[in-house]
Amino acid sequence: MRFTALLFAGALVFAQAPVQKASSSQPVAKTSSTKNVWTPPRTPWGDPDLQGEWPATARIPMQRPANMGTRSELTDAELAQREAAAKTQSEADSEEFAPTSGGSDLTINPPSYWQERGKPDRQASLVVDPPDGRIPPMTPAGQAAMKALNGGHGPGSHFPDRVDSWTDFDIYSRCITRGVVSSMLPTLYNFGNEILQAPGYVIIRNEMIHETRVIPLDGRPHIGSAILSYMGDSRGHWEGNTLVVETTNLMAQPGASGGLFTDAARLTERFTRISPTQLSYDMTISDPKTWTKPWTIHMPFKLDPGYKIYEYACHEGNYMMTDALQGARDLEKQGKATKVSSDNGGAPLPAPKR
Repeated sequence: MRFTALLFAGALVFAQAPVQKASSSQPVAKTSSTKNVWTPPRTPWGDPDLQGEWPATARIPMQRPANMGTRSELTDAELAQREAAAKTQSEADSEEFAPTSGGSDLTINPPSYWQERGKPDRQASLVVDPPDGRIPPMTPAGQAAMKALNGGHGPGSHFPDRVDSWTDFDIYSRCITRGVVSSMLPTLYNFGNEILQAPGYVIIRNEMIHETRVIPLDGRPHIGSAILSYMGDSRGHWEGNTLVVETTNLMAQPGASGGLFTDAARLTERFTRISPTQLSYDMTISDPKTWTKPWTIHMPFKLDPGYKIYEYACHEGNYMMTDALQGARDLEKQGKATKVSSDNGGAPLPAPKR
C-alpha cells in the first residue's frame, strides 16, 4: 500500500548529491569557520543583512558513502555520473504516464514530476564533521530510547512495515513538524526558507511544514527547562558577521537526526553571508545522552529572490492517515501484508531499519 500526502518527508534530506570546487565562475561555499573576505550589507540598524529567500535546493545526501572515507568532495567523474542520473530523472519526470516498478501504469502515488529537484552538487554529504561524513553512533541509552518508541516497535516511518496505528507513521507524515534539523534541509518539494530581520530579532520561516522561529538577540536566557517544544527555544547573537543561534528545550523527537533529543540537547547554528548570493549554514547537534559525540552539517544556500513561499496547509488535506489505516484493515481481511510501499513512481525512499 502507499499513502499520498507528505510522501517524501524525512528522507528529504537524503536527496542525492554534494560543495562545489572553486572556479572563477562558481566560488566555493565556505563554512563559517573559513575566513570571510566579503563584507555583507547592513540593515538600517547596523546588523549584517541576511534577509531573503534561501531555498534548500542543493542535492546533497545527509551521510557520505562509507567507501569515500574522509574525502568531502566528489571527483569530476562522480559528479558527472550524478549529473547524468539527474538528466535521466528529468526526462522521466517529463513523461505524463510512467509505469511503476511493478509494471503497472496505475498508482495512487503522485507523479515524479511533483518533486522539485536541485542540481547535483560536489559536496559529498551534509554531515561534514566527523571527517568521515557519517552521523556518530548512538549511545546505548540513545539506542534503547529509539527501540522503546511506539510500544517497542521503534520510531514511526514514512514507509512503515506495519500500519496498526497512526504512531506507525512519523511526525512529518502526521503533519506535526519536521523539527529544527530537517526544516533547514532539503526535502523533495516546498523547501523554501526565508530570513527576516528586525531590531533585536531574526525570524526564520520554513515552508515545509509552515514553521516560524522568532529569535531574540538581546541576550535573554532560555525559558525554563520544563517547557519543551518540537522547534525548541532559540536564542541568537552576532559573532562578527556570523549569526549564531543556540536552541535548547527540545522535545524527544526522532527525525533527520536519527535519534531522540534529551534534556541535554543543544543545537548551534551559524549563518554567514559569504557573497551577494551565498549563505553558509552550519548546524552542530550535541546531545551526549544520545550520540557518542557532537556532529555538524553544512548546507550551502543560494539566494533566490524569485522564490515564493506558499502556505503548506498540511492538516487540511491530510486524508492519508485515515485512508492508510482503513486500507490496512482491508488488506488484513484479505490476508495481505500492510507494509507501506516506497514505490512512488520516481523517488523510492527506503523505510528506516528497525
